[in-house]
Amino acid sequence: MRTFRDWLFTVPFLIAFGLVLGFFDVVGRVARLFGLRPFEVVMAALQRTLTATFAIAGARLDVERSPNIEPRRGYAVVSNHQSMFDIVVIGGVLFTNYPKYVAKKSLGRWLPSISLNLRWGGNALIDRADRAGSLQAITEMARTAQERDVGVVIFPEGTRSRDGALGEFKRGGSRVMLEAADR
Repeated sequence: MRTFRDWLFTVPFLIAFGLVLGFFDVVGRVARLFGLRPFEVVMAALQRTLTATFAIAGARLDVERSPNIEPRRGYAVVSNHQSMFDIVVIGGVLFTNYPKYVAKKSLGRWLPSISLNLRWGGNALIDRADRAGSLQAITEMARTAQERDVGVVIFPEGTRSRDGALGEFKRGGSRVMLEAADR
């Protein structure tokens, strides 16, 4: 019975999630005409709205946020990548910090709102086969984020964990991101 109920609520959740991505793709394209900060505000609203859609599926998020995390300040987040929704949760919680992400280059195409944000929002799109180019893109993202006082996020395993176990960390990207942000 529970499986049926789970699927019953999953379908409307996925529909709502897709509609939100489509809507914010259009709004993001318009906001981009007015500059990077208006675009970031729209992408922050996207992530907050996507987080709210979890309630449709019956999910409840409990977030313990340190009172030391200030809005509109830059932070470096190094996280284990458990699911496709990690980014939504991190972006939804740190939405006023306008987080920038390290993501594989293929995500920069064909995904409404997500690809738009990755291409135009100051994120680092990397080609895993090009180590030097990837490290350079991460360094540039971190330096720009440091100058603008916005957040940066990296998943050093380089991919989602299918079973919840930590994978081997690829230290290079995290190292250059933290070094560049420290300057």
